[in-house]
Amino acid sequence: MDWFRRQENKAPSRPPAADAVRRRMVFHGQVQGVGFRWQTANIARQLGLTGWVRNCDDGTVEMEVQGSRTDLDALLAALRRLRYARVDRVEVTDISTAPEREFRVTY
Repeated sequence: MDWFRRQENKAPSRPPAADAVRRRMVFHGQVQGVGFRWQTANIARQLGLTGWVRNCDDGTVEMEVQGSRTDLDALLAALRRLRYARVDRVEVTDISTAPEREFRVTY
């Protein structure tokens, strides 16, 4: 398994699709200690999105995510319906796209 992960990590980043957008999102509410980052990563991967998600010291969760507008909207809708998390507010900012190959949870 370790060999596979090492090989997987050597895969080159792919450039963003022509219609791709990248957004920075900051989630406010009960979003830490409830599996929010892991659920976010699972949904993002299912949608074929790239980027990252992490907890912030102020109790929010920050994410940069990239893909089609339709898929980003689907991700946001799914996150608002999570069972144990409660999203009260989301700050959304469009930012420049970046070449990358996966969606990951960072610390």
